[in-house]
Amino acid sequence: MSDTTTERATAQVEPREQAERAGQADQQNPGKRKLMLTLLAAAVVASSVAYGAYYFTVGRFHQSTDDAYVSGNLVQLTPQVTGTVVAVNADDTQIVKQGDPVVTLDGADAKVALLSAEATLGRTVRQVSGMYVNNDFYAANIAQRESDLARANDDLKRREAVASTGAVSGEDIAHARDSVSSAEAALEAARQQAEANHALTDRTTIAEHPDVQAAASKLRDAYLSYARNTLPAPVTGYVAQRSVQVGQRVAPGTPLMAIVPLDGVWVDANFKEGQLRHMRIGQPVTLTADVYGSSVKYHGKVVGFSAGTGAAFDVLPAQNATGNWIKVVQRLPVRVQLDQHELEAHPLRIGLSMQVDVNTQDESGTQLAAATNTSYRTDVFAQYGAAADAEIAQIIAQNTPLGRSAAVGAPQKTVSRRDAERNAG
Repeated sequence: MSDTTTERATAQVEPREQAERAGQADQQNPGKRKLMLTLLAAAVVASSVAYGAYYFTVGRFHQSTDDAYVSGNLVQLTPQVTGTVVAVNADDTQIVKQGDPVVTLDGADAKVALLSAEATLGRTVRQVSGMYVNNDFYAANIAQRESDLARANDDLKRREAVASTGAVSGEDIAHARDSVSSAEAALEAARQQAEANHALTDRTTIAEHPDVQAAASKLRDAYLSYARNTLPAPVTGYVAQRSVQVGQRVAPGTPLMAIVPLDGVWVDANFKEGQLRHMRIGQPVTLTADVYGSSVKYHGKVVGFSAGTGAAFDVLPAQNATGNWIKVVQRLPVRVQLDQHELEAHPLRIGLSMQVDVNTQDESGTQLAAATNTSYRTDVFAQYGAAADAEIAQIIAQNTPLGRSAAVGAPQKTVSRRDAERNAG
């Protein structure tokens, strides 16, 4: 019991002795402590001055965020006709060139319809050509009827001239008059037939005749249905989200895969409301990607601001007119265009994280973009229409009578892409 009491007393004495020794040491070195405090205060003041100078000269002109991601176009490849997939020529991660055949559908039924439309157009051209030939036939018929009428008139005049001598009977004169009337009626009928035929052919050509145009429209529709069994790549890019399989029955509008043109990506940086006060279109931007690290820097510029925050465009936007309201700082997407050369040297993928720093010193720009038309287009499908027109011109030229193509303005003979492929095969 006495030993325990002694230990407690010793433990209480030791801290008191240590404090006394420290106090004696401080009393022995008052100058050293004062120097240390002075140096600490000087360091704090110097740091504050340096930060203040940096902020007022550089820092206040920069707004940064790590809530930024790479975005780009996802070009969907969808069929325009119903069919069964017989070939898929690209897979995920592979690159395809604009116009390359990516997916092929079974075109047997469409080919049958195309051949039928070709035959119909050829038959229509020959029938219409016959109308133009009939113009010459009816002109010759009119000339013949005019000759018959002139002969009948001459016969009537000769008979009437000798009627007083009794050389001809009254009956012969009556028959002559009937012959004249019959010839006049035949001539009028011939003229009516010619006018009716001219009504079908005047002010038009074989190629522009309504019957030929109607047949050509059906051929064009059949040709497009046949050509659309081959799905070309609308743009050059990398294949992603491929879902189509060989043997699959697809309908128009079914997404088969996406093609991503990585040479046209951009960055959507989500800045807080307070950071947008001095931000303008055209301001320079410095970016780094997590995938490459801080050693690789991208340079770009602000090209636009979103028309609303992400919360405003939700499927079910927040309704703040409720009793339980809590203010949440909103973020607005800011689009940043990247330097194309830097993007080629260090390509990015959609969805990658970025660090974005915007220099807001130059406020001469605007916050609302000017009215410009930024369009994305492809001409791979326009080739189908050009090939269909070439096919129509070829069939018209082949079925137009020789010597009448130039006379009626029919197109000269051309070879369509479909025939070239068929001959090559």
